[in-house]
Amino acid sequence: MRELEENQSQSAAEWLAQVRELERRGEYLRAYDLARTGLEQYPHDRPLQYRSVLVLARSGATNLARQHYQHYQLADSDNEDYVALGARLSKDAALNEIGAKRVTKARIAAGEYESLFNATGGHYPGINAATLYLLSEDSDHACALACQIIETLDQLGPGEAGEQYYRLASRAEALLILGRGEEAHSVLTHAFSLVEGDWAALATTRRQLRLVCDLTGQEAALLDAFLPPSVIHFCGHIIAPEGAGGRFIKSEETQVFQSIQAYFTECPGAIGYGSLAAGADILIAEALLESGGELHVALPFCLEDFIAVSVRPGGEEWVERFHRCLSAADSVRYATDDGYLGDDQLFTYCSHLAMGLAVLRSQYLEGSVSQLSVWDGEPATTTVGTAHDRESWRALGFPQKTIVVQGGPGPRPQHDLPPQDLVRVQRAMLFGDIKGFSKLCDKQLPHFIEQILGQLAGVIEGFEDKISFLNTWGDGLFVVFEGVDDAAHCAMEMQRAMGELSYSSEHLPKGLALRLGCHFGPIYKTEDPILKIDNYFGAHVSRTARIEPVTPEGSVYVTEPFAAILALKQDREFACDYVGNIPAAKGYGDLSMYLLHRPA
Repeated sequence: MRELEENQSQSAAEWLAQVRELERRGEYLRAYDLARTGLEQYPHDRPLQYRSVLVLARSGATNLARQHYQHYQLADSDNEDYVALGARLSKDAALNEIGAKRVTKARIAAGEYESLFNATGGHYPGINAATLYLLSEDSDHACALACQIIETLDQLGPGEAGEQYYRLASRAEALLILGRGEEAHSVLTHAFSLVEGDWAALATTRRQLRLVCDLTGQEAALLDAFLPPSVIHFCGHIIAPEGAGGRFIKSEETQVFQSIQAYFTECPGAIGYGSLAAGADILIAEALLESGGELHVALPFCLEDFIAVSVRPGGEEWVERFHRCLSAADSVRYATDDGYLGDDQLFTYCSHLAMGLAVLRSQYLEGSVSQLSVWDGEPATTTVGTAHDRESWRALGFPQKTIVVQGGPGPRPQHDLPPQDLVRVQRAMLFGDIKGFSKLCDKQLPHFIEQILGQLAGVIEGFEDKISFLNTWGDGLFVVFEGVDDAAHCAMEMQRAMGELSYSSEHLPKGLALRLGCHFGPIYKTEDPILKIDNYFGAHVSRTARIEPVTPEGSVYVTEPFAAILALKQDREFACDYVGNIPAAKGYGDLSMYLLHRPA
């Protein structure tokens, strides 16, 4: 991905400014990575330490944020914001629970905030204490604190624009706690006029106020007037060169571009995720950038092959336009670093990756997500192409905007590269091993096989009809699934089974723990000439194998493609918390990793 300028000679303040810019845009994951890079140069810089923890918390990675918070000893600071961050992490832990556990943890977090409020008189810890008392079913205490907050705010001056925003947001929250919704709406109208592109602040406020509305039984519709930029997934047909027939022909270009411009006039500053083929993709990217939006590009395979297959067939002018858009993009991802090799399924893999990333970004921003497509109206006949992408998006239940083209008669453009004998398929892969296995002696191995491998075998049997391939060696485990949801279920069940093991230290040492790494990508399926059965091969298999060695014991780490595709499943049973760009094993390079877990 192309990041903001990373200059090792920068001051800590310059690093912090870049982190804040990404954070304001809701790019929490990139902000975290940048903060960590800055901390390599300035490891004791408190503002960078604080910001790195805060963006993790805002992304939902509560457990990792707490680990870093404790490591940096931010609670020992005399800075109110640093100390309040600890209470915020306690609040997030409470919101991740249900029932009695949520009430108990909310009361603990409320006490932490109230203690800070009593010590400093700050409206931020005070209003959070009030909301958490409301969550812990102590509405009288919540209302009393809300009245105190309003009195405190009445005594303060207007402050700078940034501070004024948070004062107004705290006032609106207090008014909602007291059931004064109309007054809150008026205050919010003023507050959100001061946001100035700080979508992280807007998302945090909306999330907090929605919680208060839920707890007090008030309509959350008042928040619908205050929305962050729209997030879109975009797709469309490749344009045919001058004089050629196709689904999208040259004579339609001007009209299509004007329609796209009109779309972005209605949603300026949108955040777009998609590919960059000649025609619809590039037209959408150009209009998006023209409107001041963010462009995030996903390419299905290596740059040279993509230009040859998806850009140059439209004409040389599109190659120049492609490079201009690519250089202006906020990020560029490659679904696979390898070549095309005649494998059209890589386009589908790339499209689904872009869709998942768009859904994840909308969740961080607390905003809307939709699809913009340029389509000729012909239904899908294969699992590749614009029509299929539209059907995939429609199945998610999100809105769609379609710009219809008529196309023209004549042969469709063909790819120049011939198909290969082996075809890649999209699969979810799981690698695992047992930490501590190498230290077992021969006397302990029968117990290891019976107790630990036997327990894992019991889990795997429950997924037998979901597994495409299975192999073991010693403590190593390799499992291939057709879908990420099945892989996620199986991985979490394995960890649950390991957690429930009760074995005697006489037979097996304590501390044995399962490490699992998961990835989703295109791999080859073919008969293994040695095993004489179908097996799976490819660079993405190697990538998955490099995840598990750097995974903490008892955890499941997954890659960004796995997390993105899982987001498309709309399965609330799982959450993926970002843990950063982690160096993979054996010098494989850095991979964006997420912690897979089950939220309450």
